[in-house]
Amino acid sequence: MSAPTGGYGYGSGFALLVVLFILLVIIGASWSGWY
Repeated sequence: MSAPTGGYGYGSGFALLVVLFILLVIIGASWSGWY
């Protein structure tokens, strides 16, 4: 595995998945009118 990025220690791939998941949740919630 490459050097950890962003201070997470999991690598850039894990951090990218987390960011994409959070963005999907925010977009989905706003689109569904939960806010």
